[in-house]
Amino acid sequence: MTKIFCDIADFNLIRKFNKKKIVKGFTTNPSLMRKAGAKSYSKYSKEILNITKKPISFEVFADDPSNMILQGKKINNWGKNIFVKVPVTNSKGKFMGEVISSLNKNKVKLNVTAVYNSRQTEKILKKIDKRTKVIISIFAGRMADTGKDPIPQFKKSIKLSKNYKNVEILWASTREPYNYLQAKKLGCHIITAPPSIIEKIEKFGKSFKNLTVETVKGFLKDSKKSNYIL
Repeated sequence: MTKIFCDIADFNLIRKFNKKKIVKGFTTNPSLMRKAGAKSYSKYSKEILNITKKPISFEVFADDPSNMILQGKKINNWGKNIFVKVPVTNSKGKFMGEVISSLNKNKVKLNVTAVYNSRQTEKILKKIDKRTKVIISIFAGRMADTGKDPIPQFKKSIKLSKNYKNVEILWASTREPYNYLQAKKLGCHIITAPPSIIEKIEKFGKSFKNLTVETVKGFLKDSKKSNYIL
């Protein structure tokens, strides 16, 4: 079963989606935190932890290995449901194997993010043990935005991770509800999506007839509001 995580940092939305059984966890990042109005990263994150006990990822924002490790350890100490989110490379493109290995050895649960291909997945797997939980987040939507097919990278990554019971492959940068069905078919362990897409997933199952009638009603309603005359 593919678990659904909610990708958000807004307090009110986390409260709302924390109550939904379909939502098994949360993911955040510095961009979402900034958009939500966070002034203090640690204070804001701890407020989120008061709302949910479900698994949640908080990302480091340092760009060098030593500070990533320091930030990762600090974030990890905030709660037992935390996954420390670290990028697979820094902004210069250097593989953060040292960070992944160091935090993993210290029993820090990781969410390795900004992954785009199975070669990166293979490099990550070589730096971890088979005990501490690790999520590998592959950015399907951003990949597809550039004309690249994400499916082969997921297939290879899932195959590579099969010998690691502590590793989960996550479909990230979700663009549409149908991505959930794609992730499920592939055997992805997790998909993370914004609230608007999760709400659409909850409505799965409508017949083609219902969809047609709803669409026609929408067009008719808009044409009446516009007072069009022929």
